Amino acid sequence: MKRLRMFLSLCAVAGLCAGLSGPIVPAQIGQVEIKNVEVRLSDHGPVILLKAENRVLPIFVDPTVAGSIQGALTGQKLRRPLSHDLMRAILETFGGKVTQTVITLKDGVFYGALTVTMKDTSKVFDSRSSDAIALAIHFKAPILVGRDLLDSAGKEIPDSKPQTL
Repeated sequence: MKRLRMFLSLCAVAGLCAGLSGPIVPAQIGQVEIKNVEVRLSDHGPVILLKAENRVLPIFVDPTVAGSIQGALTGQKLRRPLSHDLMRAILETFGGKVTQTVITLKDGVFYGALTVTMKDTSKVFDSRSSDAIALAIHFKAPILVGRDLLDSAGKEIPDSKPQTL
């Protein structure tokens, strides 16, 4: 029992340090990988639906970000690049890529932790959740949320009825 406690304490410290200074891997306890992202219109404006397991996490965004995410999901090329297209082009030109995004919620505001890797270096950048999601989709990188966030803010997806938000 003592060894188990020590092991769990070390894992917690390692996880905390990884979250502060480097990428969070999907295998960490409490992380859920989003399996599907959709863009929809609602009565409140554009909404990004992050789906995992039998739950959906709605994140409301502005129309420009919704368009960028929809374009990345469908492979549509706009006549002129949006900010996310520009960031992707810059990163790719310099050998960088987005390797993952972690979405969190604090005081009613969604946050994104965007992990960018260039050569042998990875850095985590604070960002708006919508920007982090857009760039993750552009790079086909995993989008992660905490199990607690999915359980507390996620809505259950009904099996046979159309979903409403």
